[in-house]
Amino acid sequence: MTERSLTGRLLVAAPEMRDPNFDRTVILVLEHGSDGTLGVVLNRPSATDLCAALPQWEGFAADPSVVFLGGPVSPTAAICLGCTPVATEPDGWSPLFGGLGTVDLDRDPDDLAAPIRDIRVFAGYAGWGPGQAEGEVDAGAWYVVDAHPNDMVSPDPADLWRTVLRRQPGPLAMVANYPADPAMN
Repeated sequence: MTERSLTGRLLVAAPEMRDPNFDRTVILVLEHGSDGTLGVVLNRPSATDLCAALPQWEGFAADPSVVFLGGPVSPTAAICLGCTPVATEPDGWSPLFGGLGTVDLDRDPDDLAAPIRDIRVFAGYAGWGPGQAEGEVDAGAWYVVDAHPNDMVSPDPADLWRTVLRRQPGPLAMVANYPADPAMN
């Protein structure tokens, strides 16, 4: 049974996950508690250029500079994550963990009290009710692994699922080679 907090960790979809919303996804868990779990899919870039959607934030974006599909819940809502190298909490930035926080997209980026870098904007999010994420982890639908500082800003999000699995110890690293269609093996 999952007892440790999932906040700040990655949920990596097991190869058997066939829900099209989560097939081969890597989710960064932003909140996990008695009220449920919330995260964003890190490896689903959209075709929407960030400059077209939020031109004022273009210079702060990590490459690729597009809006990401954060999950199936509230797909018209935006969550912006960004990093700051300072220890204080700048206005317009709310800390989550490890120098990563949410960024208020309604603010003028030039008015932020501290430098924000490597932002990613996610349309929608992944959400689970109380105990639901833990049940899916316990059922083997997700691998829970530690996040690497560069996972949120991977320049190659399409390969993030394999990258995260390859760096895991033991047999879990071999899962990275699992074919997308086992019938083609």
